[in-house]
Amino acid sequence: MRNSVEQRREKLINKLFGVNVFKIEGKQLYELPLSILEREYRKYQAEYHPHGEFGSIRWS
Repeated sequence: MRNSVEQRREKLINKLFGVNVFKIEGKQLYELPLSILEREYRKYQAEYHPHGEFGSIRWS
Protein backbone atom coordinates (compact mmCIF):
# COMPACT_ATOMS: atom_id res chain seq x y z
CA MET A 1 0.00 0.00 0.00
CA ARG A 2 2.72 2.45 0.97
CA ASN A 3 4.55 1.73 -2.26
CA SER A 4 1.46 2.60 -4.34
CA VAL A 5 1.08 5.91 -2.46
CA GLU A 6 4.71 6.76 -3.18
CA GLN A 7 4.26 5.84 -6.84
CA ARG A 8 1.20 8.10 -7.07
CA ARG A 9 3.13 10.95 -5.44
CA GLU A 10 5.99 10.51 -7.93
CA LYS A 11 3.59 10.56 -10.89
CA LEU A 12 1.88 13.71 -9.66
CA ILE A 13 5.20 15.40 -8.95
CA ASN A 14 6.39 14.60 -12.47
CA LYS A 15 3.14 15.90 -13.97
CA LEU A 16 3.39 19.11 -11.97
CA PHE A 17 7.03 19.53 -13.03
CA GLY A 18 5.79 19.18 -16.61
CA VAL A 19 3.61 22.25 -16.19
CA ASN A 20 6.37 24.23 -14.45
CA VAL A 21 5.09 23.86 -10.89
CA PHE A 22 8.07 23.37 -8.59
CA LYS A 23 6.81 24.72 -5.26
CA ILE A 24 3.44 24.91 -3.57
CA GLU A 25 2.86 27.16 -0.59
CA GLY A 26 6.62 27.78 -0.45
CA LYS A 27 7.50 24.10 -0.15
CA GLN A 28 9.21 21.74 -2.57
CA LEU A 29 6.84 19.18 -4.07
CA TYR A 30 8.74 16.31 -2.45
CA GLU A 31 7.92 17.79 0.98
CA LEU A 32 4.16 17.71 0.45
CA PRO A 33 1.66 14.95 1.20
CA LEU A 34 -0.27 13.18 -1.52
CA SER A 35 -3.51 15.02 -0.70
CA ILE A 36 -2.01 18.44 -1.44
CA LEU A 37 -0.38 17.22 -4.64
CA GLU A 38 -3.69 15.77 -5.82
CA ARG A 39 -5.53 18.99 -4.98
CA GLU A 40 -3.03 21.10 -6.90
CA TYR A 41 -3.07 18.80 -9.90
CA ARG A 42 -6.89 18.81 -10.01
CA LYS A 43 -6.78 22.61 -9.79
CA TYR A 44 -4.39 22.71 -12.74
CA GLN A 45 -6.55 20.33 -14.77
CA ALA A 46 -9.71 22.33 -14.14
CA GLU A 47 -8.05 25.60 -15.08
CA TYR A 48 -5.85 24.66 -18.02
CA HIS A 49 -7.11 21.42 -19.52
CA PRO A 50 -8.53 22.06 -23.02
CA HIS A 51 -11.70 20.12 -22.22
CA GLY A 52 -12.34 21.87 -18.93
CA GLU A 53 -13.98 24.98 -20.36
CA PHE A 54 -17.67 25.78 -20.38
CA GLY A 55 -18.00 25.08 -24.11
CA SER A 56 -16.87 21.49 -23.79
CA ILE A 57 -19.08 18.42 -23.62
CA ARG A 58 -20.32 17.60 -20.14
CA TRP A 59 -21.91 14.31 -19.19
CA SER A 60 -24.78 14.60 -16.77
